[in-house]
Amino acid sequence: MAGLKYMSGFGNEFASEDPRCPGSLPEGQNNPQVCPYGLYAEQLSGSAFTCPRSTNKRSWLYRILPSVRHKPFTPMSCGDLTENWNDVEPDPNQLRWKPFNIPKSSEIKVDFISGLHTVCGAGDSKSRNGITIHMYTCNTSMTDKCFQNADGDFLIVPQQGEILITTEFGKMMVEPNEICVIQQGMRFSVDVFGETRGYILEVFGAHFELPDLGPIGANGLANPRDFQTPVAWYEDRTVATGYTVVNKYQGKLFSCQQDFSPFNVVAWHGNYTPYKYNLENFMVINCVAFDHADPSIFTVLTAKSTRPGRSALTFLKP
Repeated sequence: MAGLKYMSGFGNEFASEDPRCPGSLPEGQNNPQVCPYGLYAEQLSGSAFTCPRSTNKRSWLYRILPSVRHKPFTPMSCGDLTENWNDVEPDPNQLRWKPFNIPKSSEIKVDFISGLHTVCGAGDSKSRNGITIHMYTCNTSMTDKCFQNADGDFLIVPQQGEILITTEFGKMMVEPNEICVIQQGMRFSVDVFGETRGYILEVFGAHFELPDLGPIGANGLANPRDFQTPVAWYEDRTVATGYTVVNKYQGKLFSCQQDFSPFNVVAWHGNYTPYKYNLENFMVINCVAFDHADPSIFTVLTAKSTRPGRSALTFLKP
């Protein structure tokens, strides 16, 4: 979408405020007794407070109304989402799937949440260890509805159709051949512009990071400067008919109602953000004399496991 702006870098300390409210980002402190414009300060943590500085993830958000101002969550149907692998017999054979059919909008309206389908996985969110792979197929935008994953990070890979993702941090337009990451706890809504399909990689207990380069050197593969984080954008909107927040928690879906848009963050700063990346910017490394290098040379992002040298989930350039 023309006009969307981004900040460059991976894991940086970013700071952004909506130009409609200059000076909304507090200076010199995170949580003043009275925030500019009467905003509410909230910290969104992506790690324990006491993590080493190099792995500590958090952002401060300054919003019009606090995020906890909502009615109680109640269970809702999980549809085709699951983490119960005990219901599936193991199969050691090579498997592949035909493309998932996209529902016709003339027959049924399906948004991003109702169009989620779990394909496979291992581990579970309760133990904070494991991964899940989903597909999404949808044909209509999320209206007065947002999604929050309390279990882990989503790496979204559009396959057909571009998606406009509105987050508490700002907006991102993500097209096929691009990827985006919505990290744990971040609320977002997805707008589509026709029949849309793609993949989602979900990881529990870890965050995606750039792979170590080793003898490749200082530059190569996915360079940090090519990752893009949205700039602050907010809407101060009352929703008298009710705004729905869907929360994925321990593999189940819950929903609640509130009377305002959650995308009311006027300013924010920190290193725990959503981001996107264009796969065209990937710098391919390969052998030039003989033989074949291992597929790890195509690693874009990886989420490490608790065992050194082993990843829980790795995304490679297709």
